[in-house]
Amino acid sequence: MMNKAGVLSLYKPAGMTSHDCVAKLRRLFQTKKIGHTGTLDPAVTGVLPICIGKATKVAQYMSDYAKAYEAEVTIGFATTTEDQTGETVEEKAVTNSISSQKIDEVLASFLGEINQTPPMYSAVKVKGRRLYDYARKGEVVDRPSRIVTIEEINRLGDVQWNQDKQTLCFRLFVKCSKGTYVRTLAVDIGKKLGFPAHMSKLQRVSSGPFTLEDCLSFEEIEQMESIEERCQQLKPLEIAIAHIPKYTVTEELEAKIKVGSVLPQDKFIDENRFTFYNKEGQCLAIYQQHPTKAGLIKPEKMIWTSLDE
Repeated sequence: MMNKAGVLSLYKPAGMTSHDCVAKLRRLFQTKKIGHTGTLDPAVTGVLPICIGKATKVAQYMSDYAKAYEAEVTIGFATTTEDQTGETVEEKAVTNSISSQKIDEVLASFLGEINQTPPMYSAVKVKGRRLYDYARKGEVVDRPSRIVTIEEINRLGDVQWNQDKQTLCFRLFVKCSKGTYVRTLAVDIGKKLGFPAHMSKLQRVSSGPFTLEDCLSFEEIEQMESIEERCQQLKPLEIAIAHIPKYTVTEELEAKIKVGSVLPQDKFIDENRFTFYNKEGQCLAIYQQHPTKAGLIKPEKMIWTSLDE
């Protein structure tokens, strides 16, 4: 039986939702067992890791990845959605160019932990409803701010001032923690410069270990003659969880882990979550500290299976 299991690094095109991508890949790989690892807005392009087969078991552990983006910020007007898809809600003419030095100073001020308020047009839940549900009905609701981390932020290329439109734009690279909204970052950058702003383009260039260079486009996948050839492009699920502490076990312990045994905690293990691998390099299970019994560990997610998925 063909092994339809692994992670596909997909280049998401503009105009498709993450759900659309999954639906199309479900047909291309002829499998129902498939899922993405975090939504990208339809207008956004770039890296979208897709879990196929038993790799769907590790999808929940991939959402914590740091992500990197290349974005374009336009200064001069703000939109309802904080990106290029929304309606203009505020304008202020940029009558003179802003120096690259000033912009670089503002960008540097966002390094580290920052407080960010998610946009109204986002999937964040407040009182059991998505913020975009409130926004579409014109309802106002308090949005909880949260701490996110900007690990790296740099300007890419020159600052472009459009004298006719009285706007200014520049590109930037940003590496950030889970939950960061780059469009909100664009708005906040504009505020520090004294202008309304929005994110006019966005491309995700990496998600954890998955990068733009690894990606396959739909066109490339469709050109492959067989499902077997497509499956050969999948990366082992072990790559997706390489950030979780790893321990290699003996054959005797492997047999116990395969049946989901609760085990005594080894004195060398002090993490709350960790993975067990066999000597062949296959991940057997993700274990955790037992929630109620001190000195014991229990499986959080069984990865090993006797079936070839």
